[in-house]
Amino acid sequence: MELTVLIVAVIILACIAAHHVSGRFGIPMLLVFIGMGMLFGSDGLVKIPFDDYSLAETGCSVALIFIMFYGGFGTNWNKAKPVAVKSLLLSSMGVVFTALLTGLFCHLVLGMELISGMLVGACLGSTDAATVFSILRAKRLNLKYNTASLLELESGSNDPFAYMLTMIVLSLMHSSGTAWDVAYMLFAQLFYGAGFGVIIALLAWRVLKRFTFVTAGLDSVFMVAVALLAFAAPAAVGGNGYLSAYIVGIYLGNRPISGKRNLVHFFDGVTGLLQMLVFFMLGLLAFPSKLPQVVIPGILIALFMTLVARPVSVFGILAPFRCKLNQMLLVSFSGLRGVASIVFAIMAMAAADVEHYDLFHTVFLVVLFSLLLQGSLIPMLARMLKMIDNTNNVLTTFNDYSEELPVQFIKLSVNEGDRWDGKQIKEIDLPPETLIAMILRDGQRIVPKGFTVLNAGDTAVLCAPACNEDAGINLTEVYVNKESVYCGLMLSELPPDDGNLVVLIKRGNHVIIPRGRTVFKDGDLLVINSAEG
Repeated sequence: MELTVLIVAVIILACIAAHHVSGRFGIPMLLVFIGMGMLFGSDGLVKIPFDDYSLAETGCSVALIFIMFYGGFGTNWNKAKPVAVKSLLLSSMGVVFTALLTGLFCHLVLGMELISGMLVGACLGSTDAATVFSILRAKRLNLKYNTASLLELESGSNDPFAYMLTMIVLSLMHSSGTAWDVAYMLFAQLFYGAGFGVIIALLAWRVLKRFTFVTAGLDSVFMVAVALLAFAAPAAVGGNGYLSAYIVGIYLGNRPISGKRNLVHFFDGVTGLLQMLVFFMLGLLAFPSKLPQVVIPGILIALFMTLVARPVSVFGILAPFRCKLNQMLLVSFSGLRGVASIVFAIMAMAAADVEHYDLFHTVFLVVLFSLLLQGSLIPMLARMLKMIDNTNNVLTTFNDYSEELPVQFIKLSVNEGDRWDGKQIKEIDLPPETLIAMILRDGQRIVPKGFTVLNAGDTAVLCAPACNEDAGINLTEVYVNKESVYCGLMLSELPPDDGNLVVLIKRGNHVIIPRGRTVFKDGDLLVINSAEG
């Protein structure tokens, strides 16, 4: 056991180091982790034996739940809404068109059975959200015509449709289903998946609004349970669990959840770790010695999808919207295949007899080709097509954009008789470089204007530039008990020249910003800014 734990720890540390290299040089993260897995695998240097498709399917399926959920959670719906119709058509009809064209190519050109070719097309139908996001973020590629949001919403939402197609083709391969059975499966996948997603999202939001988590971190545990429930509930009755998880994620991610910043940090870490391990396991499952056997069909499929299937689907869907030619060309080329395609291939390998044409390694090779060629050329092509928009920031398309802004928010309570009580915003003399960004009043959120009046009981949320890390602020905590020199004193009674300033008092569950007449009591926890580091 100790050796296994040691190997896992070494693998995680190596993946973290590889993630740093990926971000620094703009190499697609998926490609780096898969390469490491192949290095550790049976044909690599470490030679860890692993060929259990059932175990890989279970692990990858669970990881894909959280990747799908957080893909929705991080989507900024306000930015995506203008392109939602085009994105959803690409993620649904686009997947179907791409899969059908690819399946026909595999049948007519490569000589596969029609049903086997359709299975290849279904597995490769979706694009990879993680890789698209990493390229856009790493290169700070903000694209014209809201194309970044279009690609984000498309690549985040098309995995459920590719999964649905894969399940339908697999059921047809087992030849036990009639046309009615296929029609019902299609209905169940969409109706139960979307229906459960909406219901669970609304219930989860109701709980988050009305329930206060007394222990820090329980909100993250609750969200993990919600993501698992969103997948499992519709899947139990034949629905599309990935579609449900994505819907729940995108709904909750665009609600004003308390502590959302902590949730973003939590899911960043969880999905980051899962992606590392899943991508590594996929590389571990691959045998480089088997790739030469599928190199010709794999490259032909990759070229067909890149140059024919994807462009035909994109142009067929976007042309009626009168989209620009350069936008359609870039969207066509940005259809990167990724981890979902390999996961669906693993599901197929575990469920059907496809060993005669090695579905897994064929899909694996197509994904590698897509990442190496398309992933590395997207920034250059975007510049060649004059699709770069230097007037905006691509990070605004993501819900954690506030993490990138050099601003901070504070809230001030307006009490009866205060100088702000009954005053219009324009009548208030605010400190330099501050702005009242929001007013909380009786559970309502008000975006203020100059003529907005502040009333007693309001909470004003102020925005100000964030302090640099090198500002020299040194915060320490001091606990006050009955023997403490602070106990019973007012703030104004402290020595004025001791170089310390009490900036905050934690008293039970309350946070107090002290005034001159504030008295320190037994049990208080003082947060002090000291002049000495």
